[in-house]
Amino acid sequence: MNWLILIIAGLFEVGFTFCLSKAKETSGSTSTLWIVGFFVSLSMSMYLLYRATQTLPMGTAYAVWTGIGAVGTVIMGIVFFKEPADFWRLFFIFTLIASIIGLKFVSSH
Repeated sequence: MNWLILIIAGLFEVGFTFCLSKAKETSGSTSTLWIVGFFVSLSMSMYLLYRATQTLPMGTAYAVWTGIGAVGTVIMGIVFFKEPADFWRLFFIFTLIASIIGLKFVSSH
């Protein structure tokens, strides 16, 4: 169950980086709403990370959380913000995914 909580925490990390990027692109009340979304997503991500670390090793949980956030943020950048998707960028995204999966399999919890 804590692995699921950790994955959701990582997805909220992607959410707060997405909101931050959208806030940068907008202005006025729209920007304010994206900032509110940023803080809600940030709070949820941190809380869920805290919950997951109650039984998972901190080093593993943090590495998986940041890995999910990094991969998700790069994918969001490619899909929504037209960032480049060249071979090497995609190659290293896949190595991050493999590392996250590897940490799950070698974890004792």
